[in-house]
Amino acid sequence: MKKISIDPVTRLEGHGRIDIFLNDAGDVANAYMVIPELRGFEKFAQGRRVEELTDITPRICGVCPEAHHMASTKACDNVFHVDPPPTAKKLREMFYSAFYVADHTVHFYILGGPDFVMGPDAPVAERNILGVIHKVGVEVGTKVIESRGKAMDIIGMLGGRKIHPTFGLPGGVSKKLSEEERRQVEATAREEIEFALFTLQLFKDVVLANKTYLDMILSAPFTMPTYYMGMVDENNKVNFYDGKIRVVDPEGKEFVKYNPADYLDVIAEKVEPWTYLKFPYLKKVGWKGIVGGKDSGLYQATPLSRLNASDGMATPRAQEAYEEMYKTLGGKPVHNLLATHWARLVELLYAAERLLELSTDPEITNPHVRNIPTEKPTEGVGVVEAPRGTLTHHYTTDERGIVTKANLIVGTTNNYGPISLAVKQVAQAVIQKGQDITEGMLNRVEMAFRLYDPCFGCATHTLPGKMPLEIRFHDEAGNLKNTLSRNL
Repeated sequence: MKKISIDPVTRLEGHGRIDIFLNDAGDVANAYMVIPELRGFEKFAQGRRVEELTDITPRICGVCPEAHHMASTKACDNVFHVDPPPTAKKLREMFYSAFYVADHTVHFYILGGPDFVMGPDAPVAERNILGVIHKVGVEVGTKVIESRGKAMDIIGMLGGRKIHPTFGLPGGVSKKLSEEERRQVEATAREEIEFALFTLQLFKDVVLANKTYLDMILSAPFTMPTYYMGMVDENNKVNFYDGKIRVVDPEGKEFVKYNPADYLDVIAEKVEPWTYLKFPYLKKVGWKGIVGGKDSGLYQATPLSRLNASDGMATPRAQEAYEEMYKTLGGKPVHNLLATHWARLVELLYAAERLLELSTDPEITNPHVRNIPTEKPTEGVGVVEAPRGTLTHHYTTDERGIVTKANLIVGTTNNYGPISLAVKQVAQAVIQKGQDITEGMLNRVEMAFRLYDPCFGCATHTLPGKMPLEIRFHDEAGNLKNTLSRNL
């Protein structure tokens, strides 16, 4: 049996590799998405004051610290049994909407977009953000940088800093919004709506208008029915900050809708010895292995999953974009994996529209932004929709508020089973016996995980074995002199 490794995989947060195994006939027998890194934040949390976790857990990831900060803050609310005032909730959602604009922009233009704008077979040196700017024009590149920068300015204004925010507190937030700041957010929100509409049009012009790309989106290797998960409001519309978690089956029928505190009644996790990442699955369906379909407990939690699990978007232009996507792709639910990129842009528009709604809310500058906790700390769960999927923080404390146990299920962890299945499915389609294996073929395999926008820095926090390690020694001329390895 022959082994092909894509190591490291590219354009993601964190580190991973894909191992593809060919049988004696030269066909793909199996493929695995292997995560060889460990992050121990569940252990780091133990013995700390629970309110410190709003500052500690954002260090899990430099790309999505806002998601961990917000989930942790909501978990601390529940640990201390305190409900934030309405303005604090709205400020949190404003902060989070700006984060979504920034994060989805990064993935589309820098991580996922180069495969479409430059083409999956383009040279590696061109298949990146610089190649995209060269092809679509410096003006577009400038627009992308400015849009993300202005969203990050809002994050910095509210969060205290642009990376690893210090905004959320048990019972509220640390900062009120002045009228001058409100006007700044409103102006930015209007610009971000136009940028989102521009990006959706760019997607239509570059991707949907290209028959080769459209055929790839609709192709069998990139089609994978599963269960779908996402947070919804009281009207079953997509919400990133607060609501219940809804799961629909591969036919689009509601399977379960649960309160965040009840997640352990719905989700269990499977550990495999060949990876540091766990496999969540739906308890009532059960673990059937890395397979898809209605009889498998695997579910997806992605932008497309959120749209599949909802009844629509809560803002008008995003709803129009939502309806156009489903009309074009033949109705709900959509199982075409690469349509996740389209769904991400629908969410980009929703986040910008929601940012405008919040910035024009008369209550947003109310100075009452925190209720001080008075109850004895016990246990709490906080859930938000991270861009990469449903994010759960669960803390248990003693009577002094010292953490005795922490459990995190992050967006990428939810998707690990489907990612692994998608990688295998695409590898089996593009790698055929008797063919030379090209870099373009392997990039299509990478596209199967890249569409999930995975963050393996966030996701790896279990310890089923020992850390794989390889050290390479080079002389002054760069020649490899020796290699030491462990558990590879």
